[in-house]
Amino acid sequence: MSTVIDVSDVTVRRGRAFLLDHVSWHVEDTDRWVIIGPNGAGKTTLLQVVSARMFPTGGTVDLLGERLGRVDVFELRPRIGIASAALETQIPADEAVRDVVMSASYGVLGRWREHYGTVDQARAERVMSQLRVDHLAARVFGTLSEGERQRTQIARALMTDPELLLLDEPTAGLDLAGRELLLATLSELAQDPGAPTSVMVTHHVEEIPEGITHGLLLKQGRVVAAGPLETVLTTEALSRTFDLPLRIVRVDGRWHAQAALAPRRAW
Repeated sequence: MSTVIDVSDVTVRRGRAFLLDHVSWHVEDTDRWVIIGPNGAGKTTLLQVVSARMFPTGGTVDLLGERLGRVDVFELRPRIGIASAALETQIPADEAVRDVVMSASYGVLGRWREHYGTVDQARAERVMSQLRVDHLAARVFGTLSEGERQRTQIARALMTDPELLLLDEPTAGLDLAGRELLLATLSELAQDPGAPTSVMVTHHVEEIPEGITHGLLLKQGRVVAAGPLETVLTTEALSRTFDLPLRIVRVDGRWHAQAALAPRRAW
């Protein structure tokens, strides 16, 4: 095993507010992580840091054997695949799905004058098939459903054969069918030993795909718990994370949470 992410005592400040408050986190290459926490917990900020798109105010960040601040991030970023709502807004609505995926080879959004060879085209076809969007290759991005857009983004993130895959709330905004179809695909990725190390952000334990091995709970920019998933997703730790009494159960490999509130007395 080798270390992919090593975050040590990291803080991110904006004015007097701490978006991340002395966070330490360690990820090995065989790990599949999920980050869970309420709104404002610092989940997306942490993902921005480990995607080499944000520098911390304090602490150290080592990614893929390189330290932020000592490495050219433009050489590091192609080794990291990312799919997020922020990235989706930058994808041209009239861009064909095939080009959205393939243009990741040059790290651009929107084809211009770059040239793609047969190797690039074959790789794009392979990842589109893996994410079940190959039948959409000629469709333009703006006409896709939300689920199709998410799968296209993940195919793009895998295009460069990254060593680290980051998914920021990939199931957000999907209906039940779209969510379940995407979770099935994410489960296949998580359980594929040849897939890259992955980190997924979500608010909901129901959206954790099978194959995830580790969990990180965040609250107000601080780590509540981190480690193997079964030791992290406990009633006590999740209740503390969300400031609400919760009951956690696991059924057929999927996690579920519900409030453990006493029934209100009828008057």
